[in-house]
Amino acid sequence: MAVDKEKLQEESVIRRFYQIVLSWDYFRLLKDFKANDSPFISLSLFLSIYIYFFHFQYFGFFFSIVEILTLFRIWVCFQKQKNSEKEGAAAAGSLSTLVKVKTRYKDVDDYISTYEPLIFEEAKSQIIKEKEDEEVTEWKLGVVKSYTEGDGFHFIEFPCEINEGESISQNDLLLLSKDKFVDGKKLPTVYAFALVENVRKFSETRLLRARLYLAGEFSHYDTDSVKSCPRLFNMRSHICESERQLYFMKMCSLSTIAREYLAVRTIGFLPYKDLILNAVGENSSTEAERWKISIPLKEYVESTFNQYQREAIIAGLSPKAFVLIQGPPGTGKTQTILGLLSTILHSSPTRVQSKNGMFELKREVQLPIEEKRKHWSLASPWLNSVNPRDSLMPKDGDDGFFPTTGNELKPEAVTSSRKYRVRILVCAPSNSALDEIVLRVLNGGVHDECDRPYTPNVVRIGLKAHHSIKQVALDELVKGKRVSANKSSTDKQSNGPGGNNEDSIRAALLDEATIVFSTLSFSGSHIFSKLNRSFDVVIIDEAAQAVEPATLVPLANQCKKVFLVGDPAQLPATVISDVAKNHGYGTSLFERLMQAGYPVKMLKTQYRMHPEIRSFPSSEFYEGALVDGDDVKMRTQRDWHQYRCFGPFCFFDVHEGKETRPSGSGSWINAEEVDFVLFLYQKLITRYPTLKSGNQVAIISPYRQQVKLFQKRFEETFGVSSQEIVDICTVDGCQGREKDVAIFSCVRASEDKGIGFVEDIRRMNVGITRAKSAVLVVGSASTLRRSEQWNKLVESAEKRDCFFQVSKPYSSFFSDENLTSMKAKIGEQSQNAEMQDVEMPHENAVADADQAPAEDYGDGDGDADMDDPGDDD
Repeated sequence: MAVDKEKLQEESVIRRFYQIVLSWDYFRLLKDFKANDSPFISLSLFLSIYIYFFHFQYFGFFFSIVEILTLFRIWVCFQKQKNSEKEGAAAAGSLSTLVKVKTRYKDVDDYISTYEPLIFEEAKSQIIKEKEDEEVTEWKLGVVKSYTEGDGFHFIEFPCEINEGESISQNDLLLLSKDKFVDGKKLPTVYAFALVENVRKFSETRLLRARLYLAGEFSHYDTDSVKSCPRLFNMRSHICESERQLYFMKMCSLSTIAREYLAVRTIGFLPYKDLILNAVGENSSTEAERWKISIPLKEYVESTFNQYQREAIIAGLSPKAFVLIQGPPGTGKTQTILGLLSTILHSSPTRVQSKNGMFELKREVQLPIEEKRKHWSLASPWLNSVNPRDSLMPKDGDDGFFPTTGNELKPEAVTSSRKYRVRILVCAPSNSALDEIVLRVLNGGVHDECDRPYTPNVVRIGLKAHHSIKQVALDELVKGKRVSANKSSTDKQSNGPGGNNEDSIRAALLDEATIVFSTLSFSGSHIFSKLNRSFDVVIIDEAAQAVEPATLVPLANQCKKVFLVGDPAQLPATVISDVAKNHGYGTSLFERLMQAGYPVKMLKTQYRMHPEIRSFPSSEFYEGALVDGDDVKMRTQRDWHQYRCFGPFCFFDVHEGKETRPSGSGSWINAEEVDFVLFLYQKLITRYPTLKSGNQVAIISPYRQQVKLFQKRFEETFGVSSQEIVDICTVDGCQGREKDVAIFSCVRASEDKGIGFVEDIRRMNVGITRAKSAVLVVGSASTLRRSEQWNKLVESAEKRDCFFQVSKPYSSFFSDENLTSMKAKIGEQSQNAEMQDVEMPHENAVADADQAPAEDYGDGDGDADMDDPGDDD
């Protein structure tokens, strides 16, 4: 009954979401978005300029005509900004309801009332931003074939042609109009948003079924208050007759934002909602280790992982509902997740627990020997000529793990110590971060209670799976099942009800899997609601890169334990709406719990960076907590360190560089820095050819236009595409990667402007921690010194005698004579490193390269550099 009530609540929530979104006016959204995106003239700035002029007039310096006109323009701009805000707030009726994200919430209603308006603000910006990013707006023509009404909505069906490379899918948002229109031309009077319900084959084309809400607009987020709207009334009159033509264009997908909205609105159903709301952990004063692991597995953990990794893994055996693990760069975050998988899958309770414990277990039923043999047969299909699991999954005992790759790992043996198999859902915000963990599981496996490595039964669900893990991608597994079913008629019976039905096959494969991998968004898809058994544990990697509503999506699967793994000191979540961002919508659940004082297990031993690289980020971003693993310095020492200008750490002051903004772009470039970096790169690979052959160099910049310029100029200079020998990427696109040498181009260089989102210390942290042996920072020292954090970095370079001011021609700087003068003194670097590291112990451990928008802000220097690795503007 509770489940039915929850389902009804979910249906009501989704209906409310679509009513509000589909009632929106596209042109009003466009106007509000552009108003928020325009340079902001604040009252304080106006007063400052006014006082500046008054000061000169007071001392006898009177206004010129130009000065008076300048002041007048500023005043007009300020008034327009203020009026625009008032108009937008009145039209949307929402800005007055916005409150900033809190650290704690008093109840569910307080939580929902905070997040709901912010989600809608983000949805508005996603609709406009995604459409604006397209270079060409292509209208398609449709003819209404059917029209129905139901549940307060209006439904139409119309055929459309989908060209190669195009896609229209369920939950895509469309803009329908009676007539074509182009921005800036005469506006239409009959238009509305529509949601794609489904797409199916129709003769030679596709037939779209779309949902509209034409009853009126909502002034607020109160769906009981509807305001009549002529454009919607006209649209209803137009589509209610068949064979009426209409034009449509795809705006964006609403799948992700709708799932996040549902997760927020149904948070009251989560068993640990109080922990999420109040950010207060369980009392650990009397807490004992309630789940134990075998001695061989314990010895594996102790011999393989360092102290901080072990502490994080052991924390996973506690009865706490939430465990937070912070993984700074190079500290073995992914390796720790593999350790968690081994221990969680093969732990057992030290005593029977109540419903408040990690899992509710019942006493084992004593079965007759014949029944036991049946279960053994089900759990060991390799002992039979036919796999009985295809017809029935065992409900007791093990689920019979088997290798999914052709490696040397052995299948897990059936044991009698485990009467319940834990099921795990592993999530991440991005496909790349997720696939890195999948690949590590397939290549290295996990360890059972006897410390035997094996590959568990895993399934990767979702889109865009990397080719290296295709063998466990759900779509590929479904294809394999269907091929097998077509080869033998008996397979239809063994597949059970549904036979070749894809949804049935998908559900069966997911029910069989012990570990399911999914992006955060896809974990809210309908396929999860069809599973016979939910997940006991959810592990979320890169949790600090997800907005809180996104983190709630996989928790709706009613898991009993949650691991949040990430690093709030690295890249934040992607938020498009400035309004939502300014109200704290980009704060992750990990970060909020951490700010509230919830205990966090931090991985502190790093295996990536040379000590000279590690010292600054450790002291500035991690309060000096990072220590070096054994032999890190020796493993990251390189021949080019004989010259101070080639690392391990140095700063090049390209003082002649100037920032410029390409026409029609919100991003920035610095051509002088591009020239210098390419000259620096050429000198490096000429003297040390191994850098060229192994794709060991990364050129990183915060700005996408600078990355594009690097790629263009690289090919022009060296006659080869940069993709073949060097990695050129944005900061947002390089988190989780590591290279021998990283060259960081800061771009910003001006006499009086700010430095935009270069000042974001999280991006700064990511940019300078990608390197193992050398990080070479290139920028304008005078400009960067305006930022407190960047000033510290420049001063650090000066103190360590690795600050170099460079001028054209750059060839003179890299001449043999000058390089000789920059030779590092013997013992100099070791002395510098020891000064930083006197208190830092070293331990044995396994090294790991952790895997893996933000708008430029400040002084109106907006730059829409958004992440998907490398996608901005």
